Amino acid sequence: MNKLCSLSQAISRNIEDGMSVATGCGLESLIPFAAGYEIIRQKKRDLTLIAPISDIQLDQIIGAGCARKIVAAWVGNVAAGLAHNFRRAMEDGIPRPLEVEEHSNFTIGLALQAAAMGLPFLPTKTARGSDFSRADHFQPLPCPFTNQELLAVRAVKPDVAILHVQRADVEGNAHLWGNLGVTVEAARAARKVVLTCEEIVDHEVILSDPNRTLIQGFLVSSVVHVPFGSHPSPTQGFARRDDDFYFDYHKESRNREGFERWLERWVLGVKDHQEFLKRLGEERVRRLKPEGNLFSPSASFNL
Repeated sequence: MNKLCSLSQAISRNIEDGMSVATGCGLESLIPFAAGYEIIRQKKRDLTLIAPISDIQLDQIIGAGCARKIVAAWVGNVAAGLAHNFRRAMEDGIPRPLEVEEHSNFTIGLALQAAAMGLPFLPTKTARGSDFSRADHFQPLPCPFTNQELLAVRAVKPDVAILHVQRADVEGNAHLWGNLGVTVEAARAARKVVLTCEEIVDHEVILSDPNRTLIQGFLVSSVVHVPFGSHPSPTQGFARRDDDFYFDYHKESRNREGFERWLERWVLGVKDHQEFLKRLGEERVRRLKPEGNLFSPSASFNL
């Protein structure tokens, strides 16, 4: 089944107000920023955002007033530190108050893995003794074999996971590599998956390397061709990290007025991802592409 559609169609078809959305699951890589901008353009509201780190994407969606709740390990700007919109929302309720379910990077991974396995929770030794382990989504649990005290991490099952990958076919079978974070766990945990990808390839290309086919088409609802769709985060083999974009965002979002100017310039003032890339400029896009190739050795799958 051909699941290829535009980014606008993918967001409008799969994300409704009030849904929970997993994004930024590759930690500092493969963050689907283009999809996040489309969420903002379509004025989605009351979303629960689920992510380990997400870099500045959560901050942008929070600042646009789209989020009601955050389920995350960290909301910030890896290049520059603070997430100014997140801080304003937590301290002053601007643009709206936020509910937060706090995790570590490891426990959010466990929560997604539990949902992927169809389990209500997974146990861990980590996070015991921390302040956030006192929250309701963690519960002490004696080991049935040793009686050692463990911590049960409640499953997190997103309504939708938005994931950026290197390549996919039109059915949603995807190759991905590099630093994946909890991308695969999120794909298997979510009720629906939207894939944004650097390139669309024939199914035979996917079949040629089954070990990289980490997301299968039966999990995927929509496939979107979005080259540079993770900018400013990197996508291994396709795009480097744009540190200047992160630094500029940090400076411009320091106050509410500055963020609104930034939002108008980069999101609301452009129609779609193609216009965003034009505003970014051909020379900047060219500089962010990796030079040359660093191929892995070939592998034969003959029997």
